Amino acid sequence: MTVAEDEGAEVGRGSDEPAGDEPSSGVVIAFGKQLKLLRERAGLDRTQFGDLVGYAPQSVASFEQGRRIPQPALIKKADHILDAGGTLLTWEEELAKAHYPPFFRDAAGLERQAVELCSYGMHVLHGLLQTEGYTRAVLEMRRPLLKPETVESRVAARLVRQEIFDRWPAPLLSFVLDEALVHRNYGGAEVKRGQLEHLLLLGRKPNVEIQVFPFDREDNAGVDGPFTLITQKDGRQFVYTEVQDKSHLVTGRQEAQLAAARYGIIRSQALSPRESLVLIEKTLGEL
Repeated sequence: MTVAEDEGAEVGRGSDEPAGDEPSSGVVIAFGKQLKLLRERAGLDRTQFGDLVGYAPQSVASFEQGRRIPQPALIKKADHILDAGGTLLTWEEELAKAHYPPFFRDAAGLERQAVELCSYGMHVLHGLLQTEGYTRAVLEMRRPLLKPETVESRVAARLVRQEIFDRWPAPLLSFVLDEALVHRNYGGAEVKRGQLEHLLLLGRKPNVEIQVFPFDREDNAGVDGPFTLITQKDGRQFVYTEVQDKSHLVTGRQEAQLAAARYGIIRSQALSPRESLVLIEKTLGEL
């Protein structure tokens, strides 16, 4: 079932479902074959091509054999160097989807089209807020362990998602963070310092509001757990939740309205954006 099939549906995804276009199959293999064909047409071996795009020949082989998903920057470089006339660029969106674990792909598509996104987080910062170091640290903590290439692919995917901050028209982005997220030491002191500095930069963007939900509050409308509310251009809203590699994308109008009301209460209970940035800056100064 897709979100378009049933307006009142709750779409569940899990890690036990088929993986779809993982790095070893589907669109990634097809892209790799075309890349190899264009490279050979240009009369370049893997070492020569790798020197031009900034990758080792072993990495070029991984791209061509569909064992590694290329980054957008590589796709653009390769298209120019191989005089592909935009042929490789047509793969960019589908390859971006292949970066995501299967359970997140529907939500990722909605996120790219969002005019407003509101998120309440308790255990880990929302992916849109994470620095590269924070993302890598969190993924490497996962049990069972993720393969190194899976970690790198998911790090890249989160960084690609953050293009939403530079999109125009600018979407409205609101994040409420449990205060614990400001103090957690995931990845060590340097990662934490970089992450707090990043939050301060993002929180000063005119279309972004970051609020901290402080420890001392007696009431919390978000006790049922974290969630993200995504609003599309046509006004439709979707609620995304995720836990233990299991996700739910709720598409029903009534459920979305209730989530929006709940989020409004959570925001009113949290510190204001200005107070929140002061708290983050104070925490950064204590490191």
